[in-house]
Amino acid sequence: MAKGNFTREIKRELIRRGLENACCKTAALSAFLRTTGSILRRGTLIGFEFTTESEEVAEFIIGLLEDVFGAEWKVVQASEDVRNGRNRLVFQCLSEKSLYILTELGIAERKDEDIGFNFGIDPYLVENECCKRAYVIGAFLGSGSCMLPKMEDARSGYHLEIVFSGKAAAEDFCGILAQYEILAKCVARKGTNVVYLKSRESISDFLALVGAENSLAKLDELAAQKDEKNQINRIANCMQKNFDKSVLASVRQIRAIEKLKERGELDGLDAALKETAAARLADKEASLKELAERLNVSKSCLNHRLRRLIKIAGEQSEE
Repeated sequence: MAKGNFTREIKRELIRRGLENACCKTAALSAFLRTTGSILRRGTLIGFEFTTESEEVAEFIIGLLEDVFGAEWKVVQASEDVRNGRNRLVFQCLSEKSLYILTELGIAERKDEDIGFNFGIDPYLVENECCKRAYVIGAFLGSGSCMLPKMEDARSGYHLEIVFSGKAAAEDFCGILAQYEILAKCVARKGTNVVYLKSRESISDFLALVGAENSLAKLDELAAQKDEKNQINRIANCMQKNFDKSVLASVRQIRAIEKLKERGELDGLDAALKETAAARLADKEASLKELAERLNVSKSCLNHRLRRLIKIAGEQSEE
């Protein structure tokens, strides 16, 4: 499944589930801005804006901001990204209330007359279990993506990532996931910090954590199909190897017998070996099992006779 399709399905499912408590909405909003937002300064005003490609995500986030803070919004840009053909929406909040919102989201803080900014995740925002999950949901809605392996491409694999603008927030986010035994890695990429998961098990745990049950079921279904296909391929490869070995053995047997025949040495063999040589030359493509049944002997007995013929042909040629 394409990266965009599955990512879209997960985000739609998270939006449908929604968030009930004001504390959870606040945590999700903070995570969303950490992953896709930026701080604005205009004169004495300090505000923020966020960018998204999804109208559904934008509508959901604006709804949360209006519910919790009664914030006023302005669309400052709506364009198509020439690189991927997707819509790019930029929303801005810049008013007397926007700094207050940033402080409530644990991003900004007042220190007397000065204003500072926090780069990590405010522990107060994720104090409750429900808020930790909400923070993870907000982060994924902001910049998350998930790619599943393609059935036809054995080299493709599982990959889920969330992009943060700052290293401290990314590392704190890994710490939140670790509390649920989801071990994510963090890497710097083009001025951002990417938190990612690469295994099916860790991505399954992530989807379970955020409550994306339908997406989790789809992941498990695809994994089962891929496991079945891999098993079929392993069996086919094993059968092919056995077939190749059988063909190679048959070629050696026939070459040995024909060598003995060319030297006129078949008549000097005992009756059992003569019978075996004649049967192999009569049907060069027959399997060991088929020849054994025709000669009314066991496969091990027939195999022993054929090895003796190969050995005799080799010993005679070396003299």
